[in-house]
Amino acid sequence: MASAPQHSLPMSPGLFPPALPAKYSRHMAVLGSGAAGLVTARELRREGHSVVVYEQGNQVGGTWVYDPNVESDPLSSDPFRKKVHGSLYQSLRTNLPRESMGYRDYPFVRKRGRDSRRFPGHREVLLYLKDFAGDFGLQELVRFETEVYHVGPAEDGKWVVKSRKIGEGGGKKASERDEFYDGVVICSGHYSEPRLSVIPGAESWPGKQLHSHNYRFPGPFKDKVVVLIGSSASAVDISRDIAAVAKEVHVSSRSAPDGPPTKQPGYNNLWLHSMIERANEDGTVVFKAGTCVFVDIIMHCTGYNYHFPFLKVNDIVTVDDNRVGPLYKHMFPPALAPYLCFVGLSWKVIPFPMFELQSKWLAAVLSGRVSLPSCEEMMEDVKASYTDLEASGWPKRYTHNMSNCQFQYNDWLATQCHYPPVEEWRKQMYAANGKNRVARPETYRDEWEDEEWIQEAEADFLQYMKVQQ
Repeated sequence: MASAPQHSLPMSPGLFPPALPAKYSRHMAVLGSGAAGLVTARELRREGHSVVVYEQGNQVGGTWVYDPNVESDPLSSDPFRKKVHGSLYQSLRTNLPRESMGYRDYPFVRKRGRDSRRFPGHREVLLYLKDFAGDFGLQELVRFETEVYHVGPAEDGKWVVKSRKIGEGGGKKASERDEFYDGVVICSGHYSEPRLSVIPGAESWPGKQLHSHNYRFPGPFKDKVVVLIGSSASAVDISRDIAAVAKEVHVSSRSAPDGPPTKQPGYNNLWLHSMIERANEDGTVVFKAGTCVFVDIIMHCTGYNYHFPFLKVNDIVTVDDNRVGPLYKHMFPPALAPYLCFVGLSWKVIPFPMFELQSKWLAAVLSGRVSLPSCEEMMEDVKASYTDLEASGWPKRYTHNMSNCQFQYNDWLATQCHYPPVEEWRKQMYAANGKNRVARPETYRDEWEDEEWIQEAEADFLQYMKVQQ
């Protein structure tokens, strides 16, 4: 077994630096009981704050709760559609190994009688989050089937949260409540409001369109010719899911070369194309490289928009081309900090450990153990970060895409709240998995070459268990 890096500490709260005495105890509302909301509730309560968690569903887990229902509008563009929060498809497995996914002091371990794969299915992640909620007594903090429709400043520096119970069948009951808090943490996720690609000619194209938000299983695509737009993990997974039953599957991606389509290894009916140039009235789709295909269905695997219709702060916080801002370190609106905060906005990251560090920092700031810069200093930092992104050519819509800097950000957060930096094995495991995913998209979940880092993770887990005993 490889020896652990000297700076890699055991994943146990008993071995991390103890919390300093808190100066203040706050009464906080947390919106959402997914991975971000649960760990935020835990860290706030650990720090001595009182917490109420609002959850519109009937169980914890957020985006990891599978819902077989889909929205009445396949493109999810009709504001009056019947909305479905979940976006999971039936076959989804994690694209990160369980060792790296878990919270730092609550390892995502295999359990008898459950999905023991290193890259488990979505239900195993949900069970992990339910275990976490149960072990830390978080269920008692959650108000289930409760919709928040207004969050805003109130008198005397308080925040008002207006909510209502969701009745059976989705109807609204009359039980509406106005409640007041010292602050509000928004952990409502960002995988429920689909973002669509603009296709010239799509309005007169006769085929069917949908967003991957409304994909569940491949059956409806049997013997169809399908085009998927996107290059993310969902596009890779769904294209292969559908290829098992479809006549043809064509994936249109910005990252594809502009030449002729490329047949994907191991498939006779799956091709990678350049972006779509236009859709025609005769049912054909033309790609920028000139290829023309008659298509039955176009699926947009093009991500999601940040959406906070309940937030009433007079445009102090806005969403501009999918940039939520201005936010200091992706969390605090300077003019409203620290009593309005976002946890979990970032993407292209290892989410759970990042949420954990964000919530630790927030909890310490609220208690007075850690101080934020002045409002003016935070705004200058935000402006400087936007200038750096623009200079690097990073699109505004990628502001919260932290694929290139997540560990630098995490280590900065850890320093702020007097916590150890991210374990070296977690960083190396993430890098190895990324390379494997590109090299072997069909098999990376079941074949890997990072045994050294698995051993490092297992060593940390053994130390964790020793302390718990």
